[in-house]
Amino acid sequence: MNIIPEQMWTPGRLWSSIVSSTQHALKTGALMPISTETSWITDSGIDFQIRVVSSLRHKREAGKREEDKASAGQKRPNPFLPYEKDMFVSDITPSHLCLLNKFNVIDYHLLIVTREFEDQEMLLTLRDFEAVWMCMAEFEGLAFYNGGVVAGASQPHKHLQMVPLPIGDRGCSLPIDPLIRSSQADGLLRYSRELPFIHSIAFLDRSIAGYPGDAAEVTHQLYRMMLKKTGLNEVAQLTEEKQSGPYNLLFTRDWMLLVKRSTEFFGTISVNALGFAGGLLARDDQEMKLIRDSGPMTILRHTAAAD
Repeated sequence: MNIIPEQMWTPGRLWSSIVSSTQHALKTGALMPISTETSWITDSGIDFQIRVVSSLRHKREAGKREEDKASAGQKRPNPFLPYEKDMFVSDITPSHLCLLNKFNVIDYHLLIVTREFEDQEMLLTLRDFEAVWMCMAEFEGLAFYNGGVVAGASQPHKHLQMVPLPIGDRGCSLPIDPLIRSSQADGLLRYSRELPFIHSIAFLDRSIAGYPGDAAEVTHQLYRMMLKKTGLNEVAQLTEEKQSGPYNLLFTRDWMLLVKRSTEFFGTISVNALGFAGGLLARDDQEMKLIRDSGPMTILRHTAAAD
């Protein structure tokens, strides 16, 4: 399937563009990585990766500027429209482009953003999956989507995200991977008895990554099946494809995981899709203590919808 004009996308160049764009953005000061220290907590068969933030100064300052503008009656700025030129990585398709995550915790964290405004609570389309698989064909990564504020979305402009794999050094590419691979068949989909919340899993043939158009069609169909399986098949508006509830979607070249959400926070800890990949973020030592005392799986169970 020919997805995009040849002049917009040259296969094999995305990773070098990511590296060069990152170097440029660091040099100009546009990219503001969040420094963290990594710890591991084993819980329910998963080696959870816990990143403890060293400093959130830049992100807090940016948030304060937005709050000041809001209090002054100004509309909250959309960082993607227009996007910051120093954050640009690559055009992908006529409908999507690729940017760096300005306040990244993980190196080479990408944002796959719609060129025109689309609401983050609209259901993912075939075009969204096409854009992600164009990137997934270039390097091994985890793609994810925070479907709504309750699912951890920080911006209302539709964007998917992708980080390179592996994210840790504990022998597997993702902490959650062993539980996904040991999941049980449930018709065309799968589930894990070890995940105590509403979810759906699908296995993929990783060879489809070489055919982004085909991969997009397969995974878009599976996504709609997974929404239905988790009770999210009914759209909120009859005239628009708006999601009926919050969720996180994660996928690699090998599998997809969809988790129905109930709340964003456990105490003060915000949980997004990366939490369900086995990675949590603690903003200070107090939040780290809360994670240790409560257990990471308890946090996921609390913030996902009850099984």
